[in-house]
Amino acid sequence: MSEQDGVTRQLVIAKDFRVRRSELTSPGHSLKMMAKAATSDADQIIFDLEDALAVSQKEAGRQTVIEALRTLEFGGKIRTFRVNNVRTRFCYRDLIDVMEAAGGSLDGVVVPKVNGPEDVLFIDRLLSQIEEHMGLVRGHISIEALIESADGVLHAEQIARATPRMGGLVFGLVDFAGDIGAQETGAEQFFYYHYAKAKTIVAARAAGITAVDGVTLAIRDLEACKRDATMASRMGFDGKWAVYPPQVAVINEAFTPTADEIARAQRILDAYARADVEEGLGAMVIDDEMVDAASLRLEWKRLAIARKAGLA
Repeated sequence: MSEQDGVTRQLVIAKDFRVRRSELTSPGHSLKMMAKAATSDADQIIFDLEDALAVSQKEAGRQTVIEALRTLEFGGKIRTFRVNNVRTRFCYRDLIDVMEAAGGSLDGVVVPKVNGPEDVLFIDRLLSQIEEHMGLVRGHISIEALIESADGVLHAEQIARATPRMGGLVFGLVDFAGDIGAQETGAEQFFYYHYAKAKTIVAARAAGITAVDGVTLAIRDLEACKRDATMASRMGFDGKWAVYPPQVAVINEAFTPTADEIARAQRILDAYARADVEEGLGAMVIDDEMVDAASLRLEWKRLAIARKAGLA
């Protein structure tokens, strides 16, 4: 075992870390818009069958999403689609139709308005049956759950641990505000919804999955997007949703370490590995700051993101 492997063992990462700095949603009825999303710099693409589609478009939208998944090139992006609410008549057919036709071209399913673990388990069990029927590897489709209600926040821990398929939690600002009767969806959201956002992050971290923040509604105000993305990054989120392609670059920058941060992260991991092996030390001082095992995960994560971005 190498020195670096010895350091990594202390990170206690429950699952493989997936870089989700930016998740770009695209309406499922528009092949043109989905094609544009596929060529973007987003880490994850979400083809949307829920809020982006009128009721009259939902069934036809499935076929357009299937075509997009089967024909577009994604350049290594995480490929997902968002089904309709599990309480609607559309959800089960969303899963069956898209998975049976394009399950081999998918990495995950995004589930909206998750109020408790039972919502995730419904999706999990149906996915397992479809995978078995289609001869797909069981469990290869991950689930991301949108936390966007009071119930969802209260049950975030159970949702995050509901199934081994869980890949992440996403905080849905607009629906959450509506559910609790709040009005703020702009600059002060991190004050008004601090508890809900923090609960989402903590639940995700405890389960070893990613936590992603929601949208900036002022889609053409890139300064507002930068502000929100920077706050989300500082708070502990792994990434942020984008609903407008120009937001992706702003979001990626906010969640990508700088050259100085990358160099420092590598220096800390290397120094910790040497100190452990050569001197038996578990804590040291680097750049006048104490570094111990508690610091390692953050630095490891920075390097993982840097590698994804081609910076390390």
